[in-house]
Parts: sequence; structure tokens; C-alpha cells
Amino acid sequence: MKQQNFKEAARVFTESIEENPTDSLGYINFGNLLAHMNDFERAERFYQKGIELDPNVATAYYGLGTVYFEQSSFQKAQDNFQRAIDLGLDEGDAYLMLGLTLQSQDHQKLALPYFQRAEELSPDDEGVLFQYGLSLAQTNQVELAHEKFTRLLEINPDHSDGHYNIGVTYLYQEDVTKALESFSKALDIQPDHMLAANGKEKIEEMLNEQKNTDE
Repeated sequence: MKQQNFKEAARVFTESIEENPTDSLGYINFGNLLAHMNDFERAERFYQKGIELDPNVATAYYGLGTVYFEQSSFQKAQDNFQRAIDLGLDEGDAYLMLGLTLQSQDHQKLALPYFQRAEELSPDDEGVLFQYGLSLAQTNQVELAHEKFTRLLEINPDHSDGHYNIGVTYLYQEDVTKALESFSKALDIQPDHMLAANGKEKIEEMLNEQKNTDE
């Protein structure tokens, strides 16, 4: 599956199910394959079969959560990610996805502890740091958001969205020069970054107005 050889993966998983029809793992693995192929309807059925065989298998609920998340059924996704965690899936991805489902329902403050736990478990995960930073910024915790974006850019200096968002935190701190530098860096990395382009244009217009006023 990791080698993108889905046909062969399907054959192996099918053999596994035929040889061990009461083992939930075969169904969960096949569900993972189907979800990877964006066949969410069939993936859901395989995960449900895995749960039917073993109601306490955390990875099946996590798989179901991802299926529902991809289909924008965020409440169902939230319920399944929470169930996976309750059953012992103490991994950064599980907390990240639960945080994202809450964020997608505009529950920014409720999402924060899950992003925090995700960072504790996966401190160098770019996705975790970025989403945690966004959630902090959206709850007006700009200094903490700045810290997360700074850490993100230490890990990946070419993260265009990281540069844009740290630029926004500089604006909140009224450091226009650093904000302009950050927006420019985002555009160097991703020339079609519309938000960075818009931010850069507005700052340059403001600076030109100030210059004309001074003259």
C-alpha cells in the first residue's frame, strides 16, 4: 500500500480476511486501503465490520473518524476520534484529528487542549505545530501562536503558510517591518500565495502613504 501498489495490497488483505475471517485486523487494513483510495463508502463498511468483530479496537474508530472527516461529517468524526482515544490510541495524529474536527465546527477553544496534547506527543510534527498555531491565533493568544509558528519555521524554513501566519502575528505586535519580511518570504517560496500578496500590498501602500505625509 505504501508503494502505491493497491491491486497487490488488496489481494494480500483479501487473503488475510479469507484465512482469518473473525480477525478484525484484516478488515481494518482493507478499510485503510479503501480510505487511501478515497473509496469512503466501502471503507466505512470494512471499519464497521472490524468493530463488529472487536468493539474495543481503537484503530477502527480512528479509521472511521478519518472517513467521516473527509466527508465533512465532523460530529461523527469527532465521536469516533474521541472513542479511539478513550480506547487507548494515545498518538499525536489522533489528537490532531480530534482538534481539527472541533476547529472545523468553529470550536476553537475546545480544540486547543487536543492540539496541545498532539504537540506533546509529536513535538516536531509540522502539521501539529501549524494547526496549533492557527487555533491559538484564532483565540487571540497571539504570542503563543507566534512561538508555534517560530518552531515550525525552525523545522521547515520553506513553509510558506508558516511565514504568512507569523507575519500576521508581527502585525498584531505592530512590527510592520518584520511582517513585510515574512509576507515577502512566503511569496519567495510560493509566488501565488494570495494572502501574503495581499498583506504585502497593504503594508507597502501604508508605508508609501506615511512617506508622502512626512514629505
